Amino acid sequence: MANDLEVGPVDYLVIEFPGSKMTGEGFPALVNLVDRGIIRVLDLVFIQKDVHGEVTVVELSEFDDETAGHLSVFQGASSGLLDGSDVGEAAKAVDPGSSAGILLYENRWAGPFVAAMRRSGAELVASGRVAATDVIAAIEAAEARG
Repeated sequence: MANDLEVGPVDYLVIEFPGSKMTGEGFPALVNLVDRGIIRVLDLVFIQKDVHGEVTVVELSEFDDETAGHLSVFQGASSGLLDGSDVGEAAKAVDPGSSAGILLYENRWAGPFVAAMRRSGAELVASGRVAATDVIAAIEAAEARG
C-alpha cells in the first residue's frame, strides 16, 4: 500500500560553478550524506552553458580524475523524475560561460516520520523552503542585537 512507503520529501538543487571552475571540494560531503543515509541521490546531472547560451550535458567521464572519482558512485543515477525540460529550466538560472550540477535527492531522514504520519491519517497540506541567505541574514541580525 502506498501509505506504507517510507519516502521522504524530494528536493532539488542547482549549483552553479562560475566560469566552469569546479574544484570538487564539496563532493566528498555529498557522498558522506548518502553514506550516512541522510539523503538518497535520485538524479545528478551536470551541464555546461557556453558564452552563447547553448547548454550541453557533461558526462562524468569528462571530469578530471579526482572529481570523477568522488562522483563515480553516482554514475548513472537517474530516477526518471528529472527530464530534459527540467534541465532546460535549471539552465535558465546558470550564467553563460558557467557549469552547474543539478541534484535531485530524497530526504531519507524524513521517510519514517512521513510514513508514520500517513498511517495515522495525517496529510501534508503545505511545505516550503527558506532560502539559506535569509537564514544567514536572520542569524547575523540576531547576533548583532546581542
